[in-house]
Amino acid sequence: MLTWKAIAPLCLLPLLGLASPSAALADPDALSKIVIGKCVPAEQASSTPGPCKLVDLAGRYAVLKDLVGKTQYLLIPTDRVEGIEAPEIGQANAPDYFEDAWEARRFMDESFGNPIPRDDVGLAINSMKGRSQNQFHIHIDCVRPDVLKTLAGDEAAIGTQWAPLPAPLLGHPYLAMRLEAPDLAKTNPFALLASQVPDAGKDMGDETLVAVATTFSDKQNGFYLLSDRVDALHADLASGEELLDHSCTVLGQ
Repeated sequence: MLTWKAIAPLCLLPLLGLASPSAALADPDALSKIVIGKCVPAEQASSTPGPCKLVDLAGRYAVLKDLVGKTQYLLIPTDRVEGIEAPEIGQANAPDYFEDAWEARRFMDESFGNPIPRDDVGLAINSMKGRSQNQFHIHIDCVRPDVLKTLAGDEAAIGTQWAPLPAPLLGHPYLAMRLEAPDLAKTNPFALLASQVPDAGKDMGDETLVAVATTFSDKQNGFYLLSDRVDALHADLASGEELLDHSCTVLGQ
């Protein structure tokens, strides 16, 4: 769940070129105002992304630096898309948002000053109850070292179909499956979740979805897909962003 304490004035965001989740606490439409209201018109007028790092008009997405963390970026549609519950993101002709986010990790390299190992990178979208913005966005950043350790230890138990992860992550019971592919270009994780997990298909708004890059024990590149569901009884808001580390501790290890 987003837990920023300092609130940065929204009026400063275009000057900084950054998105602030803390500003989202004041305005749940902050991201759409920045991307659709500022970045897209700037790209259309002068082929510059304005406060964004990138605007891909053909791909219908933008990449924006987040104020939190040195290497955290956000992938945001240039269309008005509310979030993981939007039915259009699971359709066959939907933009490849997760692949676009995966490719946008190159901006992490720029911020860090050196290439970041692929196996340290994760992509996360929060549930409706676990987010503070009304515009779809995927968090791109490093993965927590303890999460990487747990996933590595459970590799043998994670198959190509959704199943409960043997060990909880940050105290939450995630479902997990493995993707044996070097990227996400031919995969729609939203569709995989909605079509293969009955509860998710009934109400995607209560789901969080995370992709963690990995190299499997057979040396093949791939990903772990992880999902958690809102559980009000146990105060679980299904914020997969919790698996990311905006301090990028793993890079210091």
